[in-house]
Amino acid sequence: MTRQIIATDKAPAAIGPYSQAVRAGDTVYFSGQIPLDPATGSVVEGDITAQARRVFDNLVAVAQAAGGSLTQVVRVGIYVTDLANFAAVNAVMAEYFQAPYPARSTIEVSALPKGVQVEVDAIMVLG
Repeated sequence: MTRQIIATDKAPAAIGPYSQAVRAGDTVYFSGQIPLDPATGSVVEGDITAQARRVFDNLVAVAQAAGGSLTQVVRVGIYVTDLANFAAVNAVMAEYFQAPYPARSTIEVSALPKGVQVEVDAIMVLG
């Protein structure tokens, strides 16, 4: 199996020993995206809605770098530090995806990198 590393400057650079995404065959595995501005590397200011929009914008950029789009995403994993924000994140996700929707899990975690409120990873199938 060959692995193709996906990288774009239109999404934040990795802040650890990982790739933005890895393509294996027709499947692209996205690393978790947090609400970092790709131009500055800083956490975006604002509420959970602003953070979620930045996260999904980052996922769009990585999907495009891999030769795809969010319409080809088959699974999304959402991690939030407070499930009270579920409805707000869900509303933002609905701005980026249309039916048929990908499979999804939403999990509350105690903390995320850089103190952000949301992180999202995904799996996309091309072809």
